[in-house]
Amino acid sequence: MESQQEEGLTINTLMKEVQGTLDKFKLEDDNGMADYYSPYANLEKAQVLHEARCFHDPTAVRESPRKCCTVIAQLLHLTNTGQYLNSAEATEVFFGVTKLFMSDDASLRRMVYLFIKDVAETCNPDDVIIVTSSLTKDMTCDVDLYRANALRVLARIVDAAMLGAIERYVKQAVVDSSGQVSSAALVSATHLFEKNAESAAIVKRWIGETTEATQSPNEMVQFHAMQLLYQIKKHDRLGMQKLVTQFSQRNTLKSPLALVLLVRYTAKLLHDEVSEGRLPGTSFQNGSNFSRAGYAFLEASLRHKSEMVVYEAAKAICALPNIEPQELAPAVNVMQLFLSSPKPAVRFAAMKTVSQVAVNHPRMVSKCNEDLEALIADANRSIATLAITTLLKTGSENSVDRLLKQISVFLSEIPDEYKITIVKSLQRLCLTYPAKHRVLVGFLSNFLREEGGFEFKRSIVNSIVSLIKAVPETTESSLLHLCEFIEDCEFTMLSTQILHLLGELGPATAAPARYIRFIYNRVILENSAVRAAAVAALSKFAARCPSLRTSIVTLLKRSLDDEDDETRDRASVAVSVLKGAMEEFPYVPPVEDPEEADAEPVADVPQVGDPAAYVLLQGLPMSFERLDRSIRAYVQAPAAMVSAEQLTLSTLPVVEEHAEPEPVADEVDDMGADSALKAAVTGKEEKEVVDPAAAVYAIPELASLGRVFRSSPATELSEEETEYVVRCVKHVMPDHIILQFKIQNTVEDQRLVNCTVAVEGESECFEVAGEIAAESIKYGETQDAFTVINRNADAPLAPCNFECILRFGVVQVDPKSGEDESEPFDEEYPLEELEIATSDFMAKVAVPDFRQAWENVGNTNEVLEKFALQFKKQEDAVAAVIDFLGMQPCDGTGHIKPGEGGKKPHMLHLSGVFVGGTSVLARAQVAAQGDASGVLLKIAVRSDDATVSRMVADCIR
Repeated sequence: MESQQEEGLTINTLMKEVQGTLDKFKLEDDNGMADYYSPYANLEKAQVLHEARCFHDPTAVRESPRKCCTVIAQLLHLTNTGQYLNSAEATEVFFGVTKLFMSDDASLRRMVYLFIKDVAETCNPDDVIIVTSSLTKDMTCDVDLYRANALRVLARIVDAAMLGAIERYVKQAVVDSSGQVSSAALVSATHLFEKNAESAAIVKRWIGETTEATQSPNEMVQFHAMQLLYQIKKHDRLGMQKLVTQFSQRNTLKSPLALVLLVRYTAKLLHDEVSEGRLPGTSFQNGSNFSRAGYAFLEASLRHKSEMVVYEAAKAICALPNIEPQELAPAVNVMQLFLSSPKPAVRFAAMKTVSQVAVNHPRMVSKCNEDLEALIADANRSIATLAITTLLKTGSENSVDRLLKQISVFLSEIPDEYKITIVKSLQRLCLTYPAKHRVLVGFLSNFLREEGGFEFKRSIVNSIVSLIKAVPETTESSLLHLCEFIEDCEFTMLSTQILHLLGELGPATAAPARYIRFIYNRVILENSAVRAAAVAALSKFAARCPSLRTSIVTLLKRSLDDEDDETRDRASVAVSVLKGAMEEFPYVPPVEDPEEADAEPVADVPQVGDPAAYVLLQGLPMSFERLDRSIRAYVQAPAAMVSAEQLTLSTLPVVEEHAEPEPVADEVDDMGADSALKAAVTGKEEKEVVDPAAAVYAIPELASLGRVFRSSPATELSEEETEYVVRCVKHVMPDHIILQFKIQNTVEDQRLVNCTVAVEGESECFEVAGEIAAESIKYGETQDAFTVINRNADAPLAPCNFECILRFGVVQVDPKSGEDESEPFDEEYPLEELEIATSDFMAKVAVPDFRQAWENVGNTNEVLEKFALQFKKQEDAVAAVIDFLGMQPCDGTGHIKPGEGGKKPHMLHLSGVFVGGTSVLARAQVAAQGDASGVLLKIAVRSDDATVSRMVADCIR
């Protein structure tokens, strides 16, 4: 007992001593903080400007340089925190700072340089020039610190004329023996090159001195010299090739940073060789002389002693387009070594590059799988996530189960943003190995029931839905997993999306009745939005499965007294429609032995003419977003609200689809949600589309011609840099084409009057009918002139080119006052030719279900053609076919998936509406020919009018 007491006393005493020591240090820190006073606290501009008067006192400047440094720092603090000096104050302080050059204190001189650079932009340029003599004196002194800083300041304040006066000194500084001075001169020259064209022309004359600077023993000088050489020669391809070849063969660069630049320049030139078609095959070693030399230099850089150079060379080789596996192997071997580096930055860089290589060359990366599996347990979660996603790209079908076990432990320890990346990789893995869909979908569904945010759960749901579309075998198991998820789902948006999906896909499964319980539970337990979605889903089940109608109607009747208006109205409509359908088409259950029955059994599908199938399943012919735009366009048309014409979906104006965005490799499907749903999920609202025909309707003479069918994008008829910029928008009507010319005046001392565009062309189909001039266009303004062309409906459409000439009167004006100084005189300005093609009469309108629409139209008026297109790339041919026809790509066929170009024929689905309201569909197969001689196009066009089908097929040229 005594020993324990003594031990306890000893421990207590020790703890008291430790606590006392901590308190002592704390008191000392507090006292030190109490004595400290920040020179930037509670600064007032007037007080600082008053203290700045000490700059004019020679005694204070010589004896108190520290005080002057503090005042300059306070002035810089003011200007960088929003308390700017006005022009008079800046000029006064600037003149005071120039008197500080009499001090020899190095710290004060550096503060002076810093202040001049910072304030030079706000001072009067004439005042700034005064300090040039002092800076030039410092630039030629013996102190390297002054010379280097003076060069940097001069680069900020001199113009092209002054640069010519000090050019000799700067050129000498570029090749100076001091690395500090030489580096400062090269950096200054780089800034001067980017300043304006006149200064760039002067800097180009220093190429000899810059090349000599690359021989400097100072590594930073070599680096900056290479930067400046690239700036001077970057627009000269042959010059850059010569530069890269010389330095890669001489082996004179010792700076790792300079070698990194040389590697990047080489990689850029090799990319240009491929993109511009100067590489005959796919192998760089069998290409042109520069291709062979460039690749040889990159490969030799893999053996450099600097990790920086080795990684940059390996990264450049991995990023080369269409590279052969044997050429890629050395870079992958280097990356494999870097994966086991003790430095986290090196491991991450190598891991990121390997992950990118695995997209196009998974077999090459597969030999790194052992190293990648070791990185799953890396302390850096970014590295571990990249390792997992790369393994999912390179792993074999047999390794899927083992990878999922490793991932299941890892996923519970990382944030949601990393989880989302892994989920997308799992989705791609399932598309690669469809036989593993049960394991992968089950794995994803397990994490649906665990903790996670909205974006994480949404990514899993979207992945499961996209797998249902790509691998139909996953439909039933995936729907059951989603049903279990909505039992405990806390996100209304996901619950409504899943219920919508169940209503679309559930009735078509082998046992649709199994989903009814899950859906009806949402009617009982959820909020109003989910209840309404559940009622809609139950209605679709009843509409598509007559055998379930009696039980579903019973369930729906319970929602007739729901407190939510939307839920109650949906249930009321569904019950009413289903009761009528049940009376008109009663369901006859199938008998056990059909041979003994008097009547044949009725299949469990709605019969022809079933009102429930029509009302509850038939969707609108257009989306709500298109319907909204179409009604807005109808209202804007002249006399629309007083017209006796009945407003129906068929009489609404045709509105075109937005351009289909190119799919991103990591993007997942969004369950077919409409634009409002996408905006709610992503938080981004789509911009309101302005009707381009509003300018036509604003002019009574043009409005009387009728409603505009479609308006084309603006076509440039002149260059942006010319005196008069003209763009043309073609407004197509059934019997007319209105050309809207947007004319911009860019001449400051001119005003344009009575501007018209004369259009001339020879065509049986088109005839110029009249013009409407833009009365007056001041400098910087854009006004519209119109030309009306009549269309001969009896003549077949054919492309026609029109010569355009801008005719106008010029009035000279005073740029300052804007008053006229002369009478108008006539001028003409030639413009580019304007083409009116058949595709201008085609509106880009998508169809909800292309396959069904294709079958409904039939092949009565089908036109089949085959063309040989002179395109080197399959992607370019697809884009050209879409442009030729002027139609909207459907089902995501407007773009070829990354990495698949040229490997197999691409099927293109297009839809549109021809002028007059004729719907047109086209299927095109674009296949790259094996001998690289071009692209083969097979196209089929269907519509209700054989003439229209033929005209559309003839658009290919």
